[in-house]
Amino acid sequence: MGPLEVRDGDGIDRTPTVPKHRDLLAMFLLNAGRPLTVERLRRLLWPREGGDRSDSLVRGYVGELRRLVGKDVITTVSGSYVLAGGLLDVDRFRLLVDQGAYEEALSLWRGDALADVDPEGERWTETLRLREELEELRLLALERRVQADLDAGRHRELLAELRRLTKEHPLWQRFRGQYMLALYRSGRRVDALAAYAVLRDRLDGGHAIEPDPELQLLYHRMLHDDVSLHVSAGPPVLLPPDVAGFTGREELLDRVIGGQVVVHGQAGAGKSALAVHAAWRARESFPDGILYADLRETTTPAAVLEDFLRWLGCPAQAIPASLEQRERLFRTYTANRGLLVMLDNAASEAQVRPLLTSCPTVVTSRSSLGGLTGAMRLSVGVLDDGEALDLLVSGSGRQADDSLRRLAAFCGGLPIALRVAGSRLAARPEWTVDYLVSLLQDEHGRLDRLHAGDQAVRSVFAIGFDGLPEPARRTLRGLGALSAPDFADWVTEQLGGHAEALVDAGLLETHGVDVAGQVRYRMHDLTRLFAREQPAPGVLDKLAAVVPARVRASRFSLVSGDPGTAVQTRDIRESVEWLEAERAFLVSLVADLHAARLDDGCWELGHLLAPYLERHRYLDDWRTVSGLALESARRAGDRRGEALILLDQGDLHLAERQWERAHEVLRPALETFLREGRARDVDHVRRRLGRVHLELGRLDEAEQALLTCLAGAGNLRDSADAERVLGAVLRRAGRLDEAAQRLLTAIGHLTELGDRHRQADTLLDLTAVYLSQAAKPAARSAAERARSIAVRLGDRLLDAHALLALARVNRAEGAMDRARELTVSALTVFDETGDRSGAANARALLAGL
Repeated sequence: MGPLEVRDGDGIDRTPTVPKHRDLLAMFLLNAGRPLTVERLRRLLWPREGGDRSDSLVRGYVGELRRLVGKDVITTVSGSYVLAGGLLDVDRFRLLVDQGAYEEALSLWRGDALADVDPEGERWTETLRLREELEELRLLALERRVQADLDAGRHRELLAELRRLTKEHPLWQRFRGQYMLALYRSGRRVDALAAYAVLRDRLDGGHAIEPDPELQLLYHRMLHDDVSLHVSAGPPVLLPPDVAGFTGREELLDRVIGGQVVVHGQAGAGKSALAVHAAWRARESFPDGILYADLRETTTPAAVLEDFLRWLGCPAQAIPASLEQRERLFRTYTANRGLLVMLDNAASEAQVRPLLTSCPTVVTSRSSLGGLTGAMRLSVGVLDDGEALDLLVSGSGRQADDSLRRLAAFCGGLPIALRVAGSRLAARPEWTVDYLVSLLQDEHGRLDRLHAGDQAVRSVFAIGFDGLPEPARRTLRGLGALSAPDFADWVTEQLGGHAEALVDAGLLETHGVDVAGQVRYRMHDLTRLFAREQPAPGVLDKLAAVVPARVRASRFSLVSGDPGTAVQTRDIRESVEWLEAERAFLVSLVADLHAARLDDGCWELGHLLAPYLERHRYLDDWRTVSGLALESARRAGDRRGEALILLDQGDLHLAERQWERAHEVLRPALETFLREGRARDVDHVRRRLGRVHLELGRLDEAEQALLTCLAGAGNLRDSADAERVLGAVLRRAGRLDEAAQRLLTAIGHLTELGDRHRQADTLLDLTAVYLSQAAKPAARSAAERARSIAVRLGDRLLDAHALLALARVNRAEGAMDRARELTVSALTVFDETGDRSGAANARALLAGL
């Protein structure tokens, strides 16, 4: 560019001085990268003579030029000459413009290309074509460099240059607009408007056209003194600063941006942090900017639209008054633009709908905003243990250790709590992590401690709580009295309803649908502490009055002794499913009642749960419940309640195969029932003592105790239970025929009662007797009947015991492979359900196959 000049790698000038050498080099420059034959060179060098020169003359010139500029600069390819690529300032100029390095590109400009070889551009057509291309690139680079200077606030320094550019290029409207903007920002609004008028008059007079729409818009904004024109930061990026030390959420980050996305979750879960971080990561994908509005601060869509329109360049006077007209104008302004819109802290769909356009839009809300039917939803929960620790490390600057893990546990994975705790440690370097942990150990003061400056965990919950109607507030207070990890919709209804309002406020989370078909909800531990700050009296009393009746109704089919009651298999299955779904809640409720000293409700509920916990081998829960229930019964001074819980503990120790401990708790229970004259309860204890005698090898005492029970049995239930245990005693004594008869009697009673669980249990006992008698067909029939009942009930543990019985039958029949297959299936269920006794029996059987 400019006069012809050649310099080598050391900067030494090697520019040819001989005219024909200069012309020849110009030919190669104008045809860089293209092969030139000798004939073509003759015609280019002597166009008026029609190339009437010898080939040897041309080759001589080329040879001399190569010696001057370097042999590698001009190469020979198939009889033609080619100028090597990457050596020209023109190529570097193009590259720098493409890369956006406008200052460096313009520094290469020295004037028109080959200005001293072909001044008028008339010798060769290639000269004029190259000059036009380079001039367009130069003006583009100049325009963009000027814009960068304007964005950087150097408008005053640009005035002289832009005045010159508008005179040199009077119809180049981009320069005109930049000149107007520089004048306007320099306080010369009248001059800026006059500069527009000059262009408008020139176009109208000479061409009968108007300036471009973009320039017209700029003029009208200046005319109305749009203050946003004073901002010189390029496209609007209204996002809050990116979150420092953002960690985790890798599975969500790439899904936040694209179409309409609702990022929702409980209070303090980090929804806004996730959305803002994702937007900053995608900044380069939106060249026209990112619009942001906090809908908690600016709640009306009309106000948000006005703000957005101003940022997009609409003059204040041009913004219509009605919401509908603002919506249409906003859609017009955003059409075909590379914009991202972020709407933070939306409370309802009505806030969001008027702000939706064809641009990608991210909405954060505590509610899932189900009314936005076309949106994709991303649920944001608490952080896992690893992510929580990473966030604490990032926020506090401390090393990851056990103390920091304890601190993370107190925060429950809630990002706002983790950030506040990390900030407290960072602000107090003299504090140890253990010291802050000690401050948080007291639940009553934990929320008071979780604050850092103006950031407080309590305020996050208060925002949602303050916007609730009073009935929903009462429900939250009531739920705060519970320690259960989750609860079903019927619980929230008992406490006042409005569960979905609490979800939308970010104070509850929907936890899915349980096996009983109930919607379940979950409350974060810190939310629970907030709810407990305003306790609702009488909540646990109410539940203590209501829940036992529900449990009693659900377990009726498992324990009923009334033969007149028809219980369908489906009813039993649904009852078990309800108890399965509510197990954790009911166990926690026993603990809550115990802590509140509601002792009658505590021991009664604990006693009601015992048959279910026994049936499904939830021994840890059973141990916890019976321990709390026994303390409550003793604290209440209820002797019968204490004896009933001791009876339950006897059953627990029998299930644990702790025969002596079972005997220790059953004896005082028997004494209490004898003293109070409760004959049926006495028989219940004696039947269990008979089982203890059986397991301890005292068969005579066991038989005597069970015969006494049979004599006093007042219903089919008691008779069936006594007959079954007596059958086990007789089997152990080797009196197999008698054992079989007792078990068949028990099965008849249980069939009449409709007690399918115990019927299946007794069939399995009968299978063992038949196998001892070598009555293999009868054994198979009994085991298959038991398994059929288990499958229909949907009882996996009972099914596993039936599979084990069938495995023994197959072993007796000699079908070892089938026996092994059935045993492995049973062992899998025992391991999954934690039935250690069943698993030990299965492994012992496998070892013998």
